[in-house]
Amino acid sequence: MNSAKELTEIFCEINNPSVMRKFFREIFTPAEIDDFVLRWRLMKMLHASVPQRKIASKLGISLCKITRGARVLRDSRSVTLKILKDKIGDT
Repeated sequence: MNSAKELTEIFCEINNPSVMRKFFREIFTPAEIDDFVLRWRLMKMLHASVPQRKIASKLGISLCKITRGARVLRDSRSVTLKILKDKIGDT
């Protein structure tokens, strides 16, 4: 089985947030978790229409990462966009 497919299936099987947090701490380094959190913050800020240069300054990340995130959110079929709309609503 493809390793990425296997891992996503395992993620989907975990339906308890505390178990998922423990699983993350067991398989990811703190830096890897921080990177996931940073990318999620970036996506939320883009969804909230925060200017890209302000995001770069506030989060200390490159405009290239921000541009990639913006491209994802421009795609109407984006899973990330759907999740943000469901969790936060339209902005």
